[in-house]
Amino acid sequence: MNYSHTDAELVRQPIGYWSWAAYKAVVTRTRAALAGIGTTQPQWWVLAQAAHAGTPKSRDEISRLLRNYLDTGPESMEAEIDATLTNGWTAQTPEGHLTLTPEGRAFYEEAAALQDELWTERHAGISDEEYLTTVKVLQRFIHNTGGQAWHH
Repeated sequence: MNYSHTDAELVRQPIGYWSWAAYKAVVTRTRAALAGIGTTQPQWWVLAQAAHAGTPKSRDEISRLLRNYLDTGPESMEAEIDATLTNGWTAQTPEGHLTLTPEGRAFYEEAAALQDELWTERHAGISDEEYLTTVKVLQRFIHNTGGQAWHH
């Protein structure tokens, strides 16, 4: 790969710009790929939460957990949950728990396979050690600037 600057120049580059550019590239690619199979990134998050829950989570639990991801917000998250219900991918019990329907399980598997492909694409030429270092450095930047970030 050809880098934008020499190492001496890169070490002086603004992390805010490069972290934003990486965010934009990754999220744009992910959302376009998911749109290609008929879903959104927040809907994928809902399906993944329902698929991986040992015991079904309530709609409220899932909404509270996901609404801060990429600044989605509570109203948008509720609409995305509604879309998974409307699409027949999830069902809501009378107690408010969300579960995958058989159609939802099949669609989740399709979307999960796509996410695996995207992960492989993003990580091409990047070792696990480099990735780990990158995430730790980003977490240090967040900590050093008084920011807060959390991911399950």
